[in-house]
Amino acid sequence: MGISYVEFEDENGVLRRYRKHVNGRGLVATTAKVDPTAFVDPTAYVDPGAEVQRNANIGPGGWVDRDAIVAERAVIGVRAHVGRRAVVGRNAVIGPYAEIGADARVQNGARVPREATIAEGAEFRASSDDLRRLGLAA
Repeated sequence: MGISYVEFEDENGVLRRYRKHVNGRGLVATTAKVDPTAFVDPTAYVDPGAEVQRNANIGPGGWVDRDAIVAERAVIGVRAHVGRRAVVGRNAVIGPYAEIGADARVQNGARVPREATIAEGAEFRASSDDLRRLGLAA
């Protein structure tokens, strides 16, 4: 089976090429870096310049925008959006339909609630319950 590509025209009229990821068959821009152990749902997108690290999970309808980073073992929920240049830390969980603004930061282990909006440039910190879940708090 050969590599299959899908092409889209972006808002500036530039043709962008995406390939189907080996683990999940989601669409990944040819200039994005997605670890082979990461799962990208068939209905999810990873845009140009983005990075999805090992064992991360991009759920159905998930969207990782341009130049964003999704760290190891992070989970992006159903129809959640990680904005441009945003960073989702290790073991973080982004709830369904959540919106992470451009340049925002989600700390390692944090859990962003369902339908929450994290403002552009904001930092979302892990709660003590989040850290306990990971064995990092007393």
